[in-house]
Amino acid sequence: MRVGVPKEIKNHEYRVGLTPGAVREYVARGHEVIVETSAGAGIAADDAAYTAAGARIVDTAAEVFATADMVVKVKEPQPGEWAQLRADQILFTYLHLAPDPEQAKGLMASGVTAVAYETVVDRNGHLPLLAPMSEVAGRLSIEAAGTALKAYNGGRGVLLGGVPGVQPARIVVLGGGVVGTHAARMAVGLGSEVTIIDRSIPRLRELDELFQGRVRTRVSTLESIEQEIAEADAVIGAVLIPGASAPKLVTRAMLSHMKPRSVLVDVAIDQGGCFETSHATTHAEPTYEVDGVIHYCVANMPGAVPLTSSHALNNATLPYGLALADRGVAAIDADPGLKEGLNVKGGRIVSQVVADALGFS
Repeated sequence: MRVGVPKEIKNHEYRVGLTPGAVREYVARGHEVIVETSAGAGIAADDAAYTAAGARIVDTAAEVFATADMVVKVKEPQPGEWAQLRADQILFTYLHLAPDPEQAKGLMASGVTAVAYETVVDRNGHLPLLAPMSEVAGRLSIEAAGTALKAYNGGRGVLLGGVPGVQPARIVVLGGGVVGTHAARMAVGLGSEVTIIDRSIPRLRELDELFQGRVRTRVSTLESIEQEIAEADAVIGAVLIPGASAPKLVTRAMLSHMKPRSVLVDVAIDQGGCFETSHATTHAEPTYEVDGVIHYCVANMPGAVPLTSSHALNNATLPYGLALADRGVAAIDADPGLKEGLNVKGGRIVSQVVADALGFS
């Protein structure tokens, strides 16, 4: 199969679909890999590194889309990209279609077979291709909160870990999954006071054991959320319903009870966000203010650390990508977990949860 890797074009996105090491694996299996020039610049992998790995370098993304049987990306295709996809191609990338009906319509019109990293599941029902970026985003969310809390950025001027004799920042994490766990790990490590809110009591028990009493845990209810965010310096939105739009756990009315110049970091923004007042931002302009509360809603947070993120992502996606390259669409039928990743095929949204979220059912 001919596998194509275009350069990412989303705002401040520096990751790359295949690292040179991953290219070597595809080539060793007998596949041809074509890479747009400078696609790996963000991870310090120049064209020579890709050539040495066995790839063929082309000058434009148009050449990649025109000749590839499978296109491997990181972020969802932008309008100029989905217009170049075609019915006999496989697209393997993050899609996050639930809050993005225009992209969904574009992919449907192209006829492409689109497999979304974020809905592929493993034998245990986990999300193996979402997990590495969730780990990165969870850790980055605390860095983002710390930056946004600085007075020169409009924040409260609170140091996350405090100092002896001064109370540290209070961090509330909504969601105890991968993102929330890694956010809490970072916040605890810095010395913050951390509360994790989740609807699953068994998960809260696991977190209590994991953190050995260093975090508070609460069951998710309207009351617990209202009480905790009112005392928080920063709130991390880390909820996920695979493939679906994120639930709005913090309403605009709740903002009036929060501390002035406190911070909301919405890691769920790729799926529409879990704060009612969220809208996607970029690394160039990451924050905005609503009712005195600073919002950080960057939709591709791991893109800020592309070297770490690209390698972590490739470690996870490589086995699935190789299966698709080896067997084409037959690989999807052969692997129930990979089939869960199939979002679009033959001009239709074939994932029920995604279709429901989009209102396309």
